[in-house]
Amino acid sequence: MDSRHPILVGDVWTPAHGERSFQATNPATGDLLPDQYPISDWHDCETILDQAHEAFVRMVDTPVERISDFLVTYADLLTADADSICRIASLETGLPVSPRLRDVELARTTNQLRQAASAALDGSWRLAAIDTQYQLRSMLSAVGPVVVFGPNNFPLAFNAVSGGDFATAIAAGNPVIAKAHPLQPTTSRKLAELAAQAAAACRLPPGTIQMMYHLEPEDGLRLVRDRRVGAVGFTGGRPSGLKLKAACDSVGKPVYLEMSSLNPVIVLPGALRERLPEIAQEFCDSCLMAAGQMCTNPGLVLLIRSTEALQLQQQVAEQLHNRTPGILFSAAGRDSLHRSVQAIVQAGAELIVGGYPLPEPGFRYANTLLTCSADQFLSARDAFQVEMFGSASLIVYADDDRQLSQVIASLEGNLTGSMYSSRTGEDESLYARLAPVLRQRVGRLNNDKMPTGVVVSPAMCHGGPYPSTGHPGFTAVGIPGAMRRFAMLQCYDRVRPERLPNWLADANPNGRCWRWVDDQWTTADVGAAR
Repeated sequence: MDSRHPILVGDVWTPAHGERSFQATNPATGDLLPDQYPISDWHDCETILDQAHEAFVRMVDTPVERISDFLVTYADLLTADADSICRIASLETGLPVSPRLRDVELARTTNQLRQAASAALDGSWRLAAIDTQYQLRSMLSAVGPVVVFGPNNFPLAFNAVSGGDFATAIAAGNPVIAKAHPLQPTTSRKLAELAAQAAAACRLPPGTIQMMYHLEPEDGLRLVRDRRVGAVGFTGGRPSGLKLKAACDSVGKPVYLEMSSLNPVIVLPGALRERLPEIAQEFCDSCLMAAGQMCTNPGLVLLIRSTEALQLQQQVAEQLHNRTPGILFSAAGRDSLHRSVQAIVQAGAELIVGGYPLPEPGFRYANTLLTCSADQFLSARDAFQVEMFGSASLIVYADDDRQLSQVIASLEGNLTGSMYSSRTGEDESLYARLAPVLRQRVGRLNNDKMPTGVVVSPAMCHGGPYPSTGHPGFTAVGIPGAMRRFAMLQCYDRVRPERLPNWLADANPNGRCWRWVDDQWTTADVGAAR
């Protein structure tokens, strides 16, 4: 008898075909957790792909109300089972149940599910356009089965079977093939059980939600290249992301990647003179959040060399030395962090504090701070722009504002960038020169705040220029914007009225969907727009 947990195929929990298995680890102790999970082979992928294709054909005719009801029902089930979900997630990640998982992340997870449900019902996300003169109509429609790869750092809000990519793909009308993160199999299993329960209750087609725990790398690349897949969503490290991108690009498959980011923080001289201790505290709190394992962790600080700048370094170093390092998700993550720190030291940076793995039980790394000059950075900018995924940051000292601008201009694309300036206006002229340079290097520009903290808002951009993401025109957070990643533009040329989708009919299907009708945005029926 197979002692491994089954995978979700169609709407049935089914024994995996592959023979290999794995166990998760408790990162707080380093001990293996007891449950056995399968590593799926291509036979599992083939079956799941067939089921997803059949589900997609049926979802085209599934009322949007049913999809919306599923997302709300699923959110309700997550809330009702919050204690169990967060306890399991804490065991597999080392993140605290409260406030991180239960009070913050689970609330964000259910919030984005509900937002996706509302956007699906409203329909305005489709950007429907109607030109009566030429009898042309177009709108965004579901692209096909979406493969979602979940990351290790958000076990709920970015999980492959509950997170933002999942919610927005489903809301756009696509089945999801969830590839769970192998560090969180029990968390993913629990979430998938509730998702399957909600899908059955709302009568979604079998195969709308499917999940595998782990795959061999070659099978994962083959999966995303398959003709039955419509699009791919990935959150994780750059090496894996680039492999997926190459695989998808080889067959013209849309892939949306969130990979790596240094999230530069620029502190201008007036702000340092005005509130140095406050900024030092905010930086350390941000840097140490979740042991630095955040895609928006402030990994790079840019300063003009001064007495105050050196005082900031001293205060930050003291706090990092005195505060207890957090738990890292895995031994592999700890070792990768150490290699990144060592690489930056070898490039010429000075190690101020930390820089070594800790021997305590579980996976930890000393809080780390490094420095280098702007001359060093500019002479080897690729070597210094290595993401240190953990509580580690690099301070770069410029000689003057001109050199600071050169450093900013040399940055790779980032998810976010922050600039602190004086509240009295002392830094305004310098801000005016530097902000436009930074603006082109980041997806989200922050003023007087650290980069950690991503609000689920329609106005949010959680994306940015390459290599923070694979495409600068999209966001992984923020609804309805994130839904448009998993859609294709479909045009209808002189198609008879009775054959049109209801979103393109003369009558507005719900009376509130915004449509571009004969050169104006309106919620009115066609013919009543003017």
